[in-house]
Amino acid sequence: MKNKVILLVEDNPSDIKLTKRALEQSQITNELIVAEDGGEALDYLFGTGQYAGRDIRIIPAVVMLDLKLPRIDGLEVLKKIRANELTSLLPVVILTSSDQEKDIIASYKLGANSYIRKPVDFNQFAEAVRTLGLYWLLLNESPRK
Repeated sequence: MKNKVILLVEDNPSDIKLTKRALEQSQITNELIVAEDGGEALDYLFGTGQYAGRDIRIIPAVVMLDLKLPRIDGLEVLKKIRANELTSLLPVVILTSSDQEKDIIASYKLGANSYIRKPVDFNQFAEAVRTLGLYWLLLNESPRK
């Protein structure tokens, strides 16, 4: 489980800190890559911009994707992930504060694997992150390309 990377796409510093703390408390020690906007996430996944030259064959085990992001929003990031053969099967979990039905429907239509509304309470948030981590990093079997 340790060598699998998690890509967290989140622009809120408090939520980044909470996610890191929740992973640590759950003893999930996988490398966490943080992209603070949709453009940075796409640069990481496709080896462009500041990530030019990165081996793009090494893809994250899971992407935890917020919807409300600067530059490129989460739905557009998801659309680009699904449109690229390299990342089309990459597990993407929407982790957002939005409970709007239109966001939930759009996320699933674009191929999200899961949609989780961020709990306000830290203990609930930590449990959600722990469960996500254990499922996607330990239990889930992803196709090998």
